[in-house]
Parts: sequence; structure tokens; C-alpha cells
Amino acid sequence: MAKSQETFNKKEKEKKRRKKRQDKLLKKEERKANSEGGGLDNMMAYVDEFGNITDTPPDPTKKKKEIKASSIELGVPKREDSDETPGRQGKVTFFNDSKGYGFIKDSQTSENFFVHVNGLLEEIKENDVVTYELERGMKGMNAVGVRKYKAPAPKPEVEDEDENDAEENTEA
Repeated sequence: MAKSQETFNKKEKEKKRRKKRQDKLLKKEERKANSEGGGLDNMMAYVDEFGNITDTPPDPTKKKKEIKASSIELGVPKREDSDETPGRQGKVTFFNDSKGYGFIKDSQTSENFFVHVNGLLEEIKENDVVTYELERGMKGMNAVGVRKYKAPAPKPEVEDEDENDAEENTEA
């Protein structure tokens, strides 16, 4: 007679597999029996008028605020012109017109930044006070958008009428 191909070890492994499968089925049935059920309704989420996520559906009797689509502004609103100078400010320490490059020393940090003629918006020369922005170059930070600094014009002082009257009285 031929010997059975199933060894003791194979039989034990098969028993363990069957027992595992049986335990898994029991756990699955237990979860179904103990679950609240509901299915899709329990999984739904709603967003209220303030943008918060809730599990209660919106009240259809509540009056909704109408918003015109044209009043919605997408993006960043336009910035109004201000008296502030954009970017940084510094002094041209060296500039070679023939080679088209130079260096700007920052007025706040005293760092030197490379500037190329392609990064200029206006012609500059040594010792000019300039405003600029920084951009990362291959060998470090480069000054770009360079233009001469124009100091804001001082506002004319308005003299008080009382002072003018007092001066006229002293002259008389």
C-alpha cells in the first residue's frame, strides 16, 4: 500500500488555517450583530453655513442667505499704492559699466549683493542709493529690479493761524 501524502505537520497547518477562517467568520458576524447599522446615513457628513462639518443634515425650513456669485472675490485683492519703498535699500559700492556688474551694500544688514546690468531698471553709478529686490542666483543672492531711491517729498508744514496773528501783533 502507498503511504499517505499528508504528514502530521501538513495536517496541523491545515487545522490551524480552518480554525483561523472560522474565528474570522465568527468575529465578522459578531460585528454585524452589534453594529448600529444604518449604512450610508451613518457615513454622511454635512457642512453648515459656517463651514463646519456636522453629522446633522441642514434644516430645509431655515431661510438661507443669498450670495451673488459676482460678489465673490477670488485671489488676492489689489494692493493700494503706499508711500513705503518696496524691497530693500542699499548703496552701490562698486559698479563697472564696461563689464556690466557691480555690488550693492545693504543699508540695514551691511551685506554685499551682486548686481548685473540685466537686473537694472535704471542706470546706476557708484555711491547711488538704490532700492532692489533679492533673487537666488547660482553663487548666492543677486540684486534685481534695481532703481535709484527717491526719497518721499516732505509734506509742507501748515502754520497755525494763531501764530501768524501773534507775529503780526508784535510787529505793529
